Amino acid sequence: MIHARTSPGTVIATVLGVVVPVAFLAVFFAWPVAAMIGRGLADGLGGFGEVFSRPRTLRLVGLTLGQAALASIVCVVVGLPLAHVLYRLTFRGRALLRALVILPFVLPTVVVGVAFRTLLRDTPLDGSFAAILLALVFFNVAVVVRTVGSAWEGLDPRQEDAARVLGATPARVFLTITLPRLGPSIAAAASVVFLFCATAFGVVLVLGGTRFGTIETEIYLLTTQFLDLRAASVLSVTQLAIVVVLLAVVGRVRGSTQRRVTVARAPRRQDAPAVVAAVLVAAALAVPVLALVERSLRTRDGYGFGNYAALGGTGSRNALVVPVWVALGNSLATAVQATAIALVVGLVAALVLSRRPRGPFARRALAALDGALLLPLGVSAVTVGFGFLITLNAPPLDLRSSPILVPIAQALVALPLVVRTVLPVLRSLDPRLRESAAVLGAAPWRVLRDVDLATVARPAFAAAGFAFAVALGEFGATSFLARPDRPTLPVVIFRLIGLPGGDNLGMAIAASVILAAVTVAVVALVERLRVGTVGAF
Repeated sequence: MIHARTSPGTVIATVLGVVVPVAFLAVFFAWPVAAMIGRGLADGLGGFGEVFSRPRTLRLVGLTLGQAALASIVCVVVGLPLAHVLYRLTFRGRALLRALVILPFVLPTVVVGVAFRTLLRDTPLDGSFAAILLALVFFNVAVVVRTVGSAWEGLDPRQEDAARVLGATPARVFLTITLPRLGPSIAAAASVVFLFCATAFGVVLVLGGTRFGTIETEIYLLTTQFLDLRAASVLSVTQLAIVVVLLAVVGRVRGSTQRRVTVARAPRRQDAPAVVAAVLVAAALAVPVLALVERSLRTRDGYGFGNYAALGGTGSRNALVVPVWVALGNSLATAVQATAIALVVGLVAALVLSRRPRGPFARRALAALDGALLLPLGVSAVTVGFGFLITLNAPPLDLRSSPILVPIAQALVALPLVVRTVLPVLRSLDPRLRESAAVLGAAPWRVLRDVDLATVARPAFAAAGFAFAVALGEFGATSFLARPDRPTLPVVIFRLIGLPGGDNLGMAIAASVILAAVTVAVVALVERLRVGTVGAF
């Protein structure tokens, strides 16, 4: 093996590579969250007993955990047939169907909420717990399909074939051979779905209001309407503890999974039940989106584009400060800035995390950094947003009136996805390539450019697309931080559906279609860039 002497430039680059993501997380995540929690818990731990003695708190915690558990179970049940068909079988149009199944997961949460509110309007399910459950399943079933499908695609089929030859029925083969081998991937997918459902905000706020809330929506109400920071802080600490436990579980079960790519086969007769179930699930996933599009074209005078034409105004009774098209421009500009921030910080972090240090202390430090980069996915965006307001309000970081505040908050949410998209590719890179380049006299910056960055260029574009889509639909922190004269499109949509007037509702639905269309276009581009790359999701 070729060994290259570590140069001072390499050491400096490594130190800077650690400092950049750590400083970003410390200033824009750890500090605001700690300040929010500290302000509410200034009186000590006695607040926990008082807050959890409230019947409403116990009911909301139960609803949060209950709906997350139920949604996880349903996602696994309906996702397994889709995973089998899309990753185990080969047929014409499979790639397109894979992309369509993933789309609900990347739709903005406000759009999903509006879609189900439109679909279930004037039905017994309108505003019910079942409506929230259906929306959460719609939003998260793609996690099960992609995670379990990738593992299923890599299973060696010879054990199943041998069991069939010996007379085992398809059901027995699945229960005794296939299902146990898929256990780790199912557990990992269910844990991630539970995490996303337990921290759901936009979907629950739009569909459940104050009647069916979660810990996340309760934090929002306590801070914005009741100014009860102590209770909000207690719930933030509770949510953070749940998130840390779930992330530990996800990391443990994912660490035991293995992948080995095999060739998909043509459908057989025994695949008929899975194919039928997959078709029904795929059709059900299309219904809310089609209902949203159909309702956006419905006006008082019949079908037409009146709702879209109204987007140039400010709604009934001047509900908006700026027209919807201006809000869309704000969203696009903010998403571009957030993507740039997340991509720079995420690439630096991924480059550092991809290294293989020999010392145990360095390995533990990188593992801690890797875990810390996942925390923004689970911590309440409302907590982060409110924490921004109470920390970044004095020199030298007085950013309350700065237009960069919203992009920073959105970049925090997108950062874990950037790292998870790029890091597997960098870790698969043979370190001997870097060593050979260094031995041949290449400077550290040139090794970085010609080896690391050249390898990761295509996944980096895909990561940028994911970051852009996430930033475009971010609603939790943005609802706190967006200035009234510079609202983003999700904030405008939520305001429109909360105000009376038929024009406002029609405008909200049309704006949701536009936001969904932009997001879908971005994700379609990402899927093309992901071909041939190792992805995180």
